Amino acid sequence: MTNSDNNNKKDNKSLSRRDFLKLLGAAGTALAFTPFVPWGNYMPNPSAANLEKVKVILPDGTQANVNTFPINHAEVITYPSTGDRALDAEAFRKWQFIRLPQKLGGEKNDASSFRAYSMVCLHLWCLWKYWPEEGRMRGECPCHGSMYDPMTGKAFAGPASLQAAPSNTLAKLDLEADADGFLWILPPEWGVNNNGVVGYGRFIK
Repeated sequence: MTNSDNNNKKDNKSLSRRDFLKLLGAAGTALAFTPFVPWGNYMPNPSAANLEKVKVILPDGTQANVNTFPINHAEVITYPSTGDRALDAEAFRKWQFIRLPQKLGGEKNDASSFRAYSMVCLHLWCLWKYWPEEGRMRGECPCHGSMYDPMTGKAFAGPASLQAAPSNTLAKLDLEADADGFLWILPPEWGVNNNGVVGYGRFIK
């Protein structure tokens, strides 16, 4: 093997090491600036245009009512609904509609007994669900174990709980009950300081 071959091998090794160090530096720079990027602006959230007060429609097609919806129970609702089956199946339109357990105030026959949180986990966008069993009265993401407080939507365990605000609290819908006990969704304000950003989170006031 000639000296020129040896030199070429050395150059290739040093080049690959140099490229690796450059890549490492670029990744470090990207990570350093990650907290300052407004990721919420890029999430595929429902449009805020033309939103109005709408009924809480359960999977069986009926409107939720404080007098009949079971305590410590949850159903998946769609918001905003388009009427298009494919669009309405999108994860970013799915919400856990929860009636709190009795010990958290779920026995009250008004809107304060209810919560509606985006089902998109704030860690890696898996879909979580509500577990009503005793000792498991919380939202729990099935993929990586992130758990959410049903009172506030804030993560208290798992990787989502380690994320900085607003990315540790689920987006929510505001609810209202009419004189007959029927529940309605009030027009949300998508933003981290209001109802939140689906997949990104919100600040708790």
